[in-house]
Amino acid sequence: MKLGVLFSGGKDSTFACWKAMQQEEVACLITVVSENPESYMFHTPNIHLAALQAEAAGLPLLEVKTAGEKEEELHDLKQALLRAREEFGIEGVVTGALFSVYQAARVQRICRELDLWSFNPLWLADQEAYMEELIEAGFKVVIVGVFSSPFDESWLGREIDRSTLDELRAIARKYRITLTGEGGELETFVVDAPFFSQRIAIEETSKTCRNYNGVLRVERAGLVAK
Repeated sequence: MKLGVLFSGGKDSTFACWKAMQQEEVACLITVVSENPESYMFHTPNIHLAALQAEAAGLPLLEVKTAGEKEEELHDLKQALLRAREEFGIEGVVTGALFSVYQAARVQRICRELDLWSFNPLWLADQEAYMEELIEAGFKVVIVGVFSSPFDESWLGREIDRSTLDELRAIARKYRITLTGEGGELETFVVDAPFFSQRIAIEETSKTCRNYNGVLRVERAGLVAK
C-alpha cells in the first residue's frame, strides 16, 4: 500500500514515517505550512526545513500552505491529501498522533471522506517505551520549542539523549505533564533518523524566549555525510 506521511519534521511524525516504512511503501511526505504559529492542527517551528529533511530521507515532499484558521485549515489539508492521491497514488495517510483526539479525529474524518486508510502507529503508545525506542533506533532529536514551565531558554537546542530523557522523566512526574511533550510543552526537530541517507547539520540559529515560552529557529542548515 502506498502511504503519504503528514510530516512536520518533529520527532513524532518522523518516527511514524519510519514505522510505516517497515510495513508499507511511503510514497511521499505531506507538509502543511501554517501562517498561524498557534495552529490547532499543525506543528510550526522550523517547518521551513521540511524540504531539507525530505531530501535527507530521499522522499518527495508535497508542501501546501494554510492561513491556519481553526477548522478552515482542514479544507487545506483535504486539498493536500487529494493532490497526494493524484500525484503519488497514495492509498493511506500516516500521522504521528499520540493522544490528541482533536487532531486524530479530524484527520480520520477527512480520510473517510476520501476513502483513504488512516494509519496512526503511535496512537496511545506507552510514552516510556516510545522515547526509549526513539533514542535506541538512532533518532537525533533537538528541542526547538518550549511552551510551559519549567522549560526555560536552556532547553532550546538540547538533544533528546538518555541524560535529557532522565530529566524529562523527573519533570513529567513532578509537573504531571506528558513525557513526550504531547500536551504542547515541547516541540522538536529531527536532524537524523535511521532512514536518512544524510544528516542535517545546524549551522546558525536564533532564539526568542520569555516566561517559559520560546523558539529556536534554525536560520541555516545543510546536509552532511553520515
